[in-house]
Amino acid sequence: MIASSPYDDRLGRIPVRAGDAHVLGSTTRYWDYGDPSAATSIVLVHGFRGDHHGLEPVVAHLDGFRLISPDLPGFGESEPLRDAHHDIDGYAAWLRAFVASLDLTGRVVILGHSFGSIIVSAALAGRAVDPADALHPADVVLVNPIAAPALTGPRGVLTRLAVFYYWLASVLPERLGFALLRNGLIVRVMSVAMAKTDDKALRRWIHDQHDRYFSAFSDRRVVLEAFRASVGNDVSEFAPRIPERTLLIAADKDDITPVAAQERLVALFPDARLHVIADVGHLIHYEVPAEAAEQITAFLAQPTADGSR
Repeated sequence: MIASSPYDDRLGRIPVRAGDAHVLGSTTRYWDYGDPSAATSIVLVHGFRGDHHGLEPVVAHLDGFRLISPDLPGFGESEPLRDAHHDIDGYAAWLRAFVASLDLTGRVVILGHSFGSIIVSAALAGRAVDPADALHPADVVLVNPIAAPALTGPRGVLTRLAVFYYWLASVLPERLGFALLRNGLIVRVMSVAMAKTDDKALRRWIHDQHDRYFSAFSDRRVVLEAFRASVGNDVSEFAPRIPERTLLIAADKDDITPVAAQERLVALFPDARLHVIADVGHLIHYEVPAEAAEQITAFLAQPTADGSR
């Protein structure tokens, strides 16, 4: 039985169009929400093993923007990359090329959640090697940013168990390894560990979302490459090379990155601010999307150093 979403009514009022972009030899499927003529377009990059559905609760609470949310290559409905690996360099190159393919006008904002925060940061920092790069957003938003190596987080033991799990999936025969990666019990354990809300209905819906979309990857190679990228990199590597105004939205119960690491991270950016949400963990986008959207809207409404918005 599919659990009902607490955000369906809001999301249902937003017009949406599906599109395809041909990037790095493969097709990226994306969803385009809101008014296509809006003054500000926000490109959203979801986290590891998810797809665009994960950020829809945030989309549902962001009014007055055009929102473009792709499935990462190899996940959801997007094809795997053919001209790059699914490592951080490959995903960064993909994001730069994807945004360029959209030919956006007006103000552009880039948002990344979790693993998406690493991809966004790497893509922006990588512009130094390509001055002609089209990725020049007005502002950057990172939700549940990975501020430090995952193995150093508050529950680093769980990350080590995850490393073992993905290693085992890689050494088993193809069919068995693929089945292990999609094992429903393991997906549920991951979901239970991340959810912090006491709202039983909301927890049921979160688990349902993970059951439905957490295994929507194309093949074993893609998910293993992406996992190595997710635990082998973090935003702090790239932060000093991101001059754009940046908002970090963190959580005080995040098992992957503690608040102390987020406070160290924000100081590495040339121009960044940090907002910490209480009583939530790594699922800000599911548990408190309204508060996240409120912070994003307020941040984007603030004038920049030159007085513009």
